[in-house]
Amino acid sequence: MSDPGISVVICAYTEDRWEDVLAAVSSVRAQSYPALETLLVVDHNPALGARLEHAYRTAEGVRVLPNSGPRGLSSGRNTGIAASRGEVIAFLDDDAVAERDWLRRFAEAYADPRVLAVGGRTEPVWASGRRPRWFPEEFDWVVGCTYRGLPPGRVRVRNVLGGNASFRRTAFEAAGGFATGIGRDGGRRPLGCEETELCIRLTRARPDGVLLIDDRAVIHHRVPRIRENFAYFRTRAYAEGLSKALVARSVGADKGLESERRYTTRVLPAGVARGLRDALLGRPGGAGRAGAIVAGVLTAAGGFAVGSLRARRGSYAFAGTGDRTGDRRADRGPHE
Repeated sequence: MSDPGISVVICAYTEDRWEDVLAAVSSVRAQSYPALETLLVVDHNPALGARLEHAYRTAEGVRVLPNSGPRGLSSGRNTGIAASRGEVIAFLDDDAVAERDWLRRFAEAYADPRVLAVGGRTEPVWASGRRPRWFPEEFDWVVGCTYRGLPPGRVRVRNVLGGNASFRRTAFEAAGGFATGIGRDGGRRPLGCEETELCIRLTRARPDGVLLIDDRAVIHHRVPRIRENFAYFRTRAYAEGLSKALVARSVGADKGLESERRYTTRVLPAGVARGLRDALLGRPGGAGRAGAIVAGVLTAAGGFAVGSLRARRGSYAFAGTGDRTGDRRADRGPHE
């Protein structure tokens, strides 16, 4: 495929991120490789939907539409997929901005017809102005960003990261959409891993397919102060354990935990050693980073144990895989 048309989906749910949403849309409209369209999917918030419709009423190529399924990020993304017209659908977080060549890097990768998904690199923008000294780069996934341990360059991966990702439309036709009942739903517990589960289903449905991350496709993701503290770090690590248990239950532990085994046996021990070395050399934050890695592993393991038990009892499960995404519904009207 040469020069694919790319639809960009941004899911929004709260007016608290109003300025962030506007910045995200502006970054898409400034791309060196123009988006075919930008779809703003509003998650069960009529006031926000009406406000966005008013803001973009004369903006060419920007559509606002309500999440047509249950509350949550996965359902919102499925709504965007179904309403989109592009050969490729890209996803951008509502509190992130994309660099000018973000879509161009995605488009270049899709020149290979085997490529079904392409992700990019997500850099944190700390509200305090700098990374907390105790916060290990190995755990940047806690704040939705690319973490230390991922390979550099354009490389083949098991799964892309949902806030900075794109999929060929045929990927959803082969595997269905994002599973609901696992990702974020605006609630208090920051669950995730819906893109991991989708990518594993995709590679099973299309064993010949290729999934890539290109670290030149860069976005900058805002990290609010509330996520810079250790309490959020532990909460997110626990939620990740719960989510990984659901993924393992859905697709099997072999694939569901394949990348995590390398991460926990190689990347994290190296991070602990680096932190302890820095502490011995008198460098600020070294002991804190080592301790945070250990705490994060133990907390995630606890979440995984609880999630596995709940999944076995049937009290914790996916609600579906968004099969309706095969219906493109390109003529869907704006949010009412």
